[in-house]
Amino acid sequence: MRLLSLLAVLALAVPAVAQPALDAEAARAQPLDGGKMWLFEDPPTEYLQETYGFAPDEAWYRRARLASLRMPGCSASFVSPNGLVLTNHHCAQRHIVAVDRGGEGLLDDGFQPETSAEERRVPGLFMDQAVAIDDVTDAMSAAVDAAETDAEREAAFEAAEAAVTARLLAEYGITSPNPDTDDYVVQVVALYDGGKYSAYTFRRYRDVRLAMAPEQALGFFGGDPDNFTYPRYAADFALFRIYGDDGQPLDSPEYFPLSAEGVEAGSLVFVIGNPGSTSRGLTVAELEFLRDAGLAGTYRFIQTREAALRAYLATGMDSDPDVLRSRIFGLSNSRKAYGGRLDGLSDPIIIARRADAERAFRAASPEAAALIDQQAAIQVEKMEMAAAYRAFPTLFNRNYGSALMKRARALAMGDAEAAAAVEASADLLERAYLIAEVDALRRYYQEQDLALPEAIDGPSAEVAADRLLETSMAAMPSADPQEAEYDPAVALVRGLLPEIQAFSSASAGLRAREADVARQLGRVRFATFGNSVPPDATFSLRFTDGVVMGYPYNGTLAPPMTTLYGLFDRYHSFCSSGASDPCEWDLPARWLEAQERLDLSTPVNFTSTSDTIGGNSGSGVVNRDGELVGLNFDRTIEGLVRDYIYAPERGRNVMVDTRLVVEALTNVYGLNGLVTEIRDGTLRP
Repeated sequence: MRLLSLLAVLALAVPAVAQPALDAEAARAQPLDGGKMWLFEDPPTEYLQETYGFAPDEAWYRRARLASLRMPGCSASFVSPNGLVLTNHHCAQRHIVAVDRGGEGLLDDGFQPETSAEERRVPGLFMDQAVAIDDVTDAMSAAVDAAETDAEREAAFEAAEAAVTARLLAEYGITSPNPDTDDYVVQVVALYDGGKYSAYTFRRYRDVRLAMAPEQALGFFGGDPDNFTYPRYAADFALFRIYGDDGQPLDSPEYFPLSAEGVEAGSLVFVIGNPGSTSRGLTVAELEFLRDAGLAGTYRFIQTREAALRAYLATGMDSDPDVLRSRIFGLSNSRKAYGGRLDGLSDPIIIARRADAERAFRAASPEAAALIDQQAAIQVEKMEMAAAYRAFPTLFNRNYGSALMKRARALAMGDAEAAAAVEASADLLERAYLIAEVDALRRYYQEQDLALPEAIDGPSAEVAADRLLETSMAAMPSADPQEAEYDPAVALVRGLLPEIQAFSSASAGLRAREADVARQLGRVRFATFGNSVPPDATFSLRFTDGVVMGYPYNGTLAPPMTTLYGLFDRYHSFCSSGASDPCEWDLPARWLEAQERLDLSTPVNFTSTSDTIGGNSGSGVVNRDGELVGLNFDRTIEGLVRDYIYAPERGRNVMVDTRLVVEALTNVYGLNGLVTEIRDGTLRP
């Protein structure tokens, strides 16, 4: 570890000089701004000892690595020696649907088989266990560094990865690798933007069966209103079981035993999983571009489409409202995520802290200073196209774009077949989508002080959109390109296409230059600070430390944990009173009937200062003894700025308490066999 050297460098940084309103101390970079997503192959032993008086030994790290699993988009953990796996309900949702045998309603009613024989195999689902991690920096760097273009670099990476993969898989007797069928797979991960490369060898388990799932009403208790918030009361858990090649439950000696005591305020916890992606290596200039241009168009796009779908849902006209609700949830989740990132980047303290760290990096490395200046120059070029960045990337969207505009594009390109293939949206949605696209284009021209094209001119986007719906041939599923030559929508798009193509070409070139500078900066950062700053998340195995702790918010305090008292209070406060319709805090009948049997003081969710992000969903949360105390499932909206900086004073990550899992299995679902297995390892019948 080189944490102390990093502290010394930061101490030499010039104090942040910002607006007078900024507190100079608050604007100063912190040693852990780069986060705590530690690598198993490079653990921060010195830091852990200095911070907590606890240094895990090799046996602790080995069990933590082998007990942790990766599944598509999420993380999971072995919780018994019989292949039993715990993850989030929202990670299991599509797999629950996949094993529904038609009309069972497993998503709504849950899945609670009483015996292991009733567990259902999930088609296509696999889980990966990291059985080995190898440093392959020399081999990969030698290949990649010799390349001169992006295409050459990509080809060199693939060739070097194939050679590394073949060598490592040969140790397991695999001579002709096939990732679709092999029991072992290898993934080479670029860390520090190529400053370091690690090869992860995974044991891939392909026989995965659903063992238990609560109702979605519990897994996503509170729905969208509670998403990215706290206090929370979600029973966001599900159980799978991995089976071996013999068709029997897998022998899994490395697992996380359940803690008998659980956690309390101040407890040290470790979240072990696969965080998806962070951008903490971005320069200040890149962050400012994202704030001012890069994220703005996407956020507005999500806002307008979500509003359109909600308005359509309210009409009751959709034939499949469950699918519509799922789409709305996806957009709402994205809106909150992008909004949280924008809010974080709009905080001058956050930018000032990043600027202070950047000054320290400059002071430590002249090479870094030159590269940071190069990146800033690229952002200046991008800002010259800010209007296009806000308007064009979301135009003609496949799923949420106006059919009229997509047909107009096809007709402008003379492709009548493509125009006819464009599927129509419901009238209300088509109008809403068109208004949003017209509004985005009007903003594009107005930001550049250009006259509006005739097709979108007028007092408002609504008026212009309605005029197009009435007059444009592209509003109809079929139109002759020749007849549409003078169509207003087609003429609009025809005039735009050269600008869009020029933007696409220019932005692609800027991205390539940006990536090349970032790659160089990553290597310099690693050479300067070493492993004192962990690399950006790569959906590869990490662990992060934290302390169970509430936090101040909205003029009050959020408690470190919530209880079943609060869960039932939310139900009675919102649902019984009719305060919300439909009610996101509704409880199934079995939960209401079980209320008298439940210990209402049982913790439901708790928060910690752990460094988590998307991909950490389902991650096991363990104490210093390696015992399972929780299950990570969310973070608060204040903490979404963690994409760019770890700021523990802003928000928390949120976890399901394992005491809630046991209480629910025992006193709601009556699955005592599962409880016994989790507690003492005995396979349930």
